[in-house]
Amino acid sequence: MTTTSKQIFSTLDADGTLTVEVGETTVADPTGTQVLVKMEAAPINPSDLALLFSACDLENAEYSAGKIVAQMPEPFLSGAKGRHGQKAVVGNEGAGTVVATGDDPMAQALMGQRVACVPGNAFGEYCIADAPMCLPLGDISSVDGASAFVNPMTALGFVETAKMEGHDAIIHLAAASNLGQMLNRICQEDGMKLVNIVRKQEQVDLLKSQGAEYVVNSSDDDFMAQLRAAIDATDAYLGFDPIGGGKMVDACLKAMEQVAASKMTEFSRYGSNQDKKMYQYGRLDLGPTILTPSYGLQWHVAGWLLTPFLAKAGMETVIRMRTRVLQNMKTTFASNYKAHVNLEQMLEKDAAIDYRAMRTGEKYLVTPHS
Repeated sequence: MTTTSKQIFSTLDADGTLTVEVGETTVADPTGTQVLVKMEAAPINPSDLALLFSACDLENAEYSAGKIVAQMPEPFLSGAKGRHGQKAVVGNEGAGTVVATGDDPMAQALMGQRVACVPGNAFGEYCIADAPMCLPLGDISSVDGASAFVNPMTALGFVETAKMEGHDAIIHLAAASNLGQMLNRICQEDGMKLVNIVRKQEQVDLLKSQGAEYVVNSSDDDFMAQLRAAIDATDAYLGFDPIGGGKMVDACLKAMEQVAASKMTEFSRYGSNQDKKMYQYGRLDLGPTILTPSYGLQWHVAGWLLTPFLAKAGMETVIRMRTRVLQNMKTTFASNYKAHVNLEQMLEKDAAIDYRAMRTGEKYLVTPHS
């Protein structure tokens, strides 16, 4: 037997035409450790938008019921050559009810339970998920549990990464985001010092109201002085950046070096020997990352992805992280949503342009059966 399911598909053709539409697919019965989940809620995360729309022009796209046709500019068209012509499913994570299982006891134990999962096609009515990767939610609703994986595990992963690399302080950019607010709460709980970088005074006020000690506004004239003071007070030489393009990584590395160099007792042509590292975990800005030769030679810029981190961290750490998320779903790891949309509403012009803007506090939740 199979289950018929409506699903969001994203197809990029070689001529640059991007078609995002609601279509139908058939979902085979689960086998082994697989479970069939009736999806009830799925957040639209920045990582979903990269596959859903990338850099296509939504303002001038063609809109019809359950369908968007847009154009993908270069160099993003050539950069995505590997997906040309493929009908990609979208939606990293979500939550719903298990309605069928494979014959493995681990899968069968989830029958009828509400679970959070990471199927990769969460923007659909039904999906297949692997039981070991499902998080039973108990009496937590699908709406409250929909964002149980990507943001909570990423924020926890930043703290775990810092600890593994011998740091007790972190810099975080775009820090007023849903993930940033989670990270702020985690760092307060764990005693990890956190330098939050935002770009608006209301975001400063928001984080300060949530107990943040160090919040730096990149729009202020004295931004670099503020950043140096925060780094000096915390010894934060490790940062996490979801922006990607522009000069903010450069500003952080520069401020780190200026603080480190101010503590040197003698000059070195190679700069300080303080290790400085910025991890990039997103591309909110699709432009180039601009770096300047102003922080010596002891520095790193690297990518950070959740799945490779979890593999490196090991099962014991992953279980500990998942348990913490489940126990604090409505507090430390709570998510808020500006709007709930079904699959067709998700592809309406006003909604698509709104959630694609990725503004602070304006995350959308997809409810496929509404």
